[in-house]
Amino acid sequence: MKLVAQVKLVPDAVQASALERTLTTVNGAANWVSAVAFERGLPREYELRTHTYAELKARGLGAQAAQHVIKKVRDGYTTLKANIRAGNLGREGSGRRRKAESKPVAFRPDAAQPYDDRCLSWQYDQQTVSIWTVDGRVRNVPFVCSADALKLLKAHRQGESDLIARDGVFYLVATCDVVAAERYEPDGFIGVDLGIANIATASTGYLAAGRGLNRYRKRQLALRAKLQKKRTKSAKRRLRARARKEARHAANQNHIISKTIVTEAERTGRGLALEELKGIRNRVRLRKPQRVALHSWAFAQLGGFIVYKAERAGVPLVFVDPAYTSQTCAECGHVDKRNRVDPGLFICRGCGVVAHADRNASHNIATRGESVWNAGRESRVPATP
Repeated sequence: MKLVAQVKLVPDAVQASALERTLTTVNGAANWVSAVAFERGLPREYELRTHTYAELKARGLGAQAAQHVIKKVRDGYTTLKANIRAGNLGREGSGRRRKAESKPVAFRPDAAQPYDDRCLSWQYDQQTVSIWTVDGRVRNVPFVCSADALKLLKAHRQGESDLIARDGVFYLVATCDVVAAERYEPDGFIGVDLGIANIATASTGYLAAGRGLNRYRKRQLALRAKLQKKRTKSAKRRLRARARKEARHAANQNHIISKTIVTEAERTGRGLALEELKGIRNRVRLRKPQRVALHSWAFAQLGGFIVYKAERAGVPLVFVDPAYTSQTCAECGHVDKRNRVDPGLFICRGCGVVAHADRNASHNIATRGESVWNAGRESRVPATP
């Protein structure tokens, strides 16, 4: 299981200058490699290396840094192709898609640069790193992080780390390969219904209300609108800062919600059943005011947090088809569109049961989760002699 740990570098003035020049140099080189790849029809990585490696070395890049720049460019084009296939850049012939396909992939001067163990070494006890730069090896660069992140780095760091710059501050994002816990046999399932009015509703009774978060999002939307009208450099800078702040706030809320749900499942020995949310934005039909709320919340991030926390704790997890879970009675199974009286109320036309709409849906998801688990697990029947 892949996790990441982020540490903040605390370089002195000379070290910071070397790191800044390094990012500017490698990303300038990446833009040149990208132009070569675009002109030559996006050759394979080996062919691209043949055309660019010598020039990258002449520009002062080390052997490993040059290899990473070439790989970063190829990964950029791979991502572009994947976005085009997925329709994220619009339909064929759309202006946005034509613009993306008509020019080379570009890299910002402060874009992330990958490092492997040949270019970067960690000294955990001293909390310093030794890192390659265009000015030579820079040693004893201090870093700070949480105690949990340091523990994760010491025990599980493997593979590459990315050097990134954000508002003049340098960070290293390290990949950690954590062994997942062995899954236990669940004693039932907890269904989790994700929504807008209530971010997450569990069949155990836990409800993460979205009222406060929706107020926060509306306030941020109004502030963004004011700043966007100004169109000044300082307003754009403030917009970028607010976007990062809002993303951090959403991630923190998602961490809290996912941890609560997974901890409850682990404590009670049950599994988790989640809705399959792929394509939710294309599937649902909402009024214009509701679209803002739908598109401004990280549903995939919350689902991803639940998945990796469950995997790390050994909690069994299944995904189920969410179709008609909000219209089906969890007591008698009667399906009727009119059962959902309003966003918060469910009244069954078959048996007359009255329930909270999201909680009723979470019970249906739990039932489907148990069926999916039973259908997929290995048979426990002894083999015939």
